[in-house]
Amino acid sequence: PQAMFLMQPKSFWAHVRTISQHAGYTKRESGTIKVPTTTEILSSFTALGLDSDHIVRAGQRTPLGDLLQAYFEYRAEVLDGFVQHQLMDAEGARELFAQKRDEYQPRCPLPLNKQKKEKKSYAYLAGPVNMIIEKHADGLPCNYDPRELTTVTRHGAPVRTLARRVDGAFPSAVNPIAVWEIKEYYYTTTFGSRVADGVYETLLDGMELEELREHEGIDVKHYLIIDARYTWWECGRSYLCRIIDMLHMGYVDEVLFGGSRSPSGDRGGLGRTPPSARECRSRDTVACGWLGTLGR
Repeated sequence: PQAMFLMQPKSFWAHVRTISQHAGYTKRESGTIKVPTTTEILSSFTALGLDSDHIVRAGQRTPLGDLLQAYFEYRAEVLDGFVQHQLMDAEGARELFAQKRDEYQPRCPLPLNKQKKEKKSYAYLAGPVNMIIEKHADGLPCNYDPRELTTVTRHGAPVRTLARRVDGAFPSAVNPIAVWEIKEYYYTTTFGSRVADGVYETLLDGMELEELREHEGIDVKHYLIIDARYTWWECGRSYLCRIIDMLHMGYVDEVLFGGSRSPSGDRGGLGRTPPSARECRSRDTVACGWLGTLGR
């Protein structure tokens, strides 16, 4: 995430959402992410019957107006210039899966996808995630498939229990240091409600973890790992915008996008080696940061 946009007040994100939903998230004619102009921002507020003097005054943007403009430019730049190049199709994901399996010879669970007939195979994103975590966990326990709700306790009694199951927890679903969610949709042909719901489910988890952090002083790291170029880029660019928003609102600590190379040759997904789990676990300030550094 970009530091200057982290921890902005919720009113800032109310502005971002209001402007985005009225001015639009994308440019349909070019297939790129939209950066609303000052005129479009003012038109949005006028159409909604809202006051815009705190954004533009006497024809000049205020500090808030400048910050909003900078954020919209950043969101477009990171999605157009970086994220879209990280997203893979099924074939690319299959190659990454095979590469990691040959390289790591894993013993961890390698889950299957939920497809049928000829599409039935391994989950090409969840598999490498599990393999990389096992490789760098130094033998520490990890729950690769929690079939229970995430619970945080104090003195042996539950303090909070999340509403949903997550896709992975380190070291376990009870008192985890980190949890993660994986959204892979290689065989999805439309951007339906199931995919959209997945984004809002991650938002719900993030809001519950924020409440836990603010009221109990307990910080559980929250990671989101997504892939499938057609689903996310061709059909769901507006939801990628929402994910970038969610990241900077603090509802997820890091988002990993796919595993392919960008034009510069850098990997932004599952391509680089993280530090060991024991090393990171010994440093409280970056507890389980090894998951978040998979893409660095």
